[in-house]
Amino acid sequence: MLRLIKFVPMKYLLTFFLSFIFITSIAKKPQHQYVRITTSEGECLIRLYNETPLHRDNFLKLSKSGFYNGTIFHRVIKSFMIQGGDPDSKNADSAKELGEGDVGYTIPAEFNDSLFHKKGVLAAARDGNPLKASSGCQFYLVQGKVLTDAQLDALETNRLHFKIPAAHREVYKTIGGTPHLDRNYTVYGEVIKGLEMIDKIAAMETGLRDRPVTDVKMTVTVLKKREAKKLEKMLAKQSKNNKITS
Repeated sequence: MLRLIKFVPMKYLLTFFLSFIFITSIAKKPQHQYVRITTSEGECLIRLYNETPLHRDNFLKLSKSGFYNGTIFHRVIKSFMIQGGDPDSKNADSAKELGEGDVGYTIPAEFNDSLFHKKGVLAAARDGNPLKASSGCQFYLVQGKVLTDAQLDALETNRLHFKIPAAHREVYKTIGGTPHLDRNYTVYGEVIKGLEMIDKIAAMETGLRDRPVTDVKMTVTVLKKREAKKLEKMLAKQSKNNKITS
């Protein structure tokens, strides 16, 4: 017996197709996760690296809990870095020695040869432990400085004892950074907007133990999925435009 096939009107098929595309686009996750650090000296947006999942997830956990809010950048050295994340720095007296506060655990080192100490990276502070495990909460943002080939050559020979990759070397010669920290401290993110904040804080007057005379408190928040996707779309557009004009 032949059965009649009931055809679905084209308009319904089109509606279903468009709905499927819309739902799929909404459900799609951003490629990375991002945090915003806000201070009296401006703010910056940081992309957390997927290549360092232990550090990424720990930083997200602390940021979401509000752990960093009210802490200060307690150690600032111009042409080097700005360091923060010490829980003891909240409302700390100006005479209080900072830098020893922690969360009771460390994070195993996550070294990756593709991640290096160029200007603007987020990296984990640590003590002198032989495994180079990172502090569970303290971090620094690199300002660094531009270096010459001669300086990089000397660094390779006298301190690093390994060759700096050509691509990294070019960055250190143009943008700058702190190459002497490579393979010693875990890099787990980078500033994608707001490098000026680092420069402003690094230029501040400091007192004992490199603490700024005027406290710089921070608020750290995690970008929501929709905001992160919007940011990635903007960055992709900027990258495309840069390729066209270069």
